[in-house]
Amino acid sequence: MKKNKDYQEWLLEKLKDHDEAVSYLNAALEESLKGDEESQHLFLIALRNVAEAQGGMGALAKKAHVGRESLYKTLSGTGNPKWHTLVSLCVAMGLSLRLG
Repeated sequence: MKKNKDYQEWLLEKLKDHDEAVSYLNAALEESLKGDEESQHLFLIALRNVAEAQGGMGALAKKAHVGRESLYKTLSGTGNPKWHTLVSLCVAMGLSLRLG
């Protein structure tokens, strides 16, 4: 278990950097477009990791005007957020969505 905790701590430290967070989210989004159920949830988990690294879920919930409990559920591995929720979260984290 110690290795997993060390990795999570290392990851959260790296994701405090905006550029690192953007690269991480882009990689997770690309992977999630593969279409299988497991891959589709990777972006939500990545978004949660970035949220935790950049101030925590409570702070993000306030910025995005969503309930903290709802945010935890939304960004879980089984979450199914609405489009406007994802957009609100990205805006609250200072991110933009682009297609290319």
